[in-house]
Amino acid sequence: MLLEYSVEKPLNREPPLKDLVQTFTTKTTTAYDRNHGPLPHINGDTHVVRIDGLVKNTVNLSMSQLRNDFTQHEVIAALQCAGNRRHTMRTELKEVDGIDWNDGAVCNCTWSGPLLCDVLSRIGLIIEGDAHVAFSCHMTDCQEDRYYGSSISLARCMDPEMKVILALNMNGAPLTINHGFPLRIVIPGIAGARWTKWLDRITIQEEESSNFYMQKDYKILPPEIDTHKKAGDYWHKVKPLQKMPINSAICYPATGDTISLDKLANGELEIAGYALPQGDEGPVIKVEISTDQGKTWDESKILHPSLEELRKPGATEKYKWAWSIWQHKLPAEKTKKIDKSTKIWSRATDKAGNVQKVEDIKWNFRGVGYNGFGEIKNLTIIDTDELSRKAGSMKLGNGYEK
Repeated sequence: MLLEYSVEKPLNREPPLKDLVQTFTTKTTTAYDRNHGPLPHINGDTHVVRIDGLVKNTVNLSMSQLRNDFTQHEVIAALQCAGNRRHTMRTELKEVDGIDWNDGAVCNCTWSGPLLCDVLSRIGLIIEGDAHVAFSCHMTDCQEDRYYGSSISLARCMDPEMKVILALNMNGAPLTINHGFPLRIVIPGIAGARWTKWLDRITIQEEESSNFYMQKDYKILPPEIDTHKKAGDYWHKVKPLQKMPINSAICYPATGDTISLDKLANGELEIAGYALPQGDEGPVIKVEISTDQGKTWDESKILHPSLEELRKPGATEKYKWAWSIWQHKLPAEKTKKIDKSTKIWSRATDKAGNVQKVEDIKWNFRGVGYNGFGEIKNLTIIDTDELSRKAGSMKLGNGYEK
């Protein structure tokens, strides 16, 4: 089997932020890549997923069986790396342990395949209540373990409303190698670290996955745990990160940009980004912008899904795990007042009333689950008309007229 990249140098990349928010559905080629080892090139015609553990019968299901023997379902869901926006935590709060993601380790896609609950119901379980479903890929070694593994509660998996899907397709086409071909688990509302790719084993068991990435990573440790040694003594005391918090990011303009007023329509600065609901509590219903560090907030326009779309029957369920693409046109008078000290913030509110708050911004050693306000700063606004006026009134030897 061909392995692309390596354990030592896995593929980890995020797209330019402006590209990320050009469409509601993220193009497969734009979606970020997060890996802990090489990319396995698997033969989808011969690949099977083994389902074992606390089941009536252990089975091996082919991709053809999953596609043809079960009803296919579709869900729109944002996939977000647990470490998305880690760079901001690192630079604004304190150094963290982890690769340096900016705000682009997220994508919003349509996923399809059979519901896991349908598959497990047909196989038959020999346990009810408090149990776990572990997802594994044994195709390659990883940086910290011999395989990649994750798990979530059996209750979530067996609830058809939670739309846990054995995904065969992404955006209407078979998964790509980068995104888990031929099979990955899709768990809407849950951190991307649990969406195991190249899935080859599902185990029903009484305990969480024992894999390194479930037990010694992707956890929000308390602020006093700030070294590897301290973390080693504390991992077992903290539950794995599952549901992601409400979040938003400004995707353009970017921090440090220079903007000419004469190129802005009506002198208004266009600001745009994405917003994500908390866990299962979407969709996002409001995004606001502040240019005075939170003293006042002005509501932005949610472009996708629009408020009109969200009023349609069934829209809340359809978009509860999706991101929102928003836009704000900063009035000309506020745009002119921007200087190097100005910070532009964004904050989101979801249907359940969760809102980004300053008091919720806490540092953690691994830099996961960061959801501080979206922020850009250090903008330079050039008023060419004003510069021309001053140049026209300059007197030789006397500088500028007042």
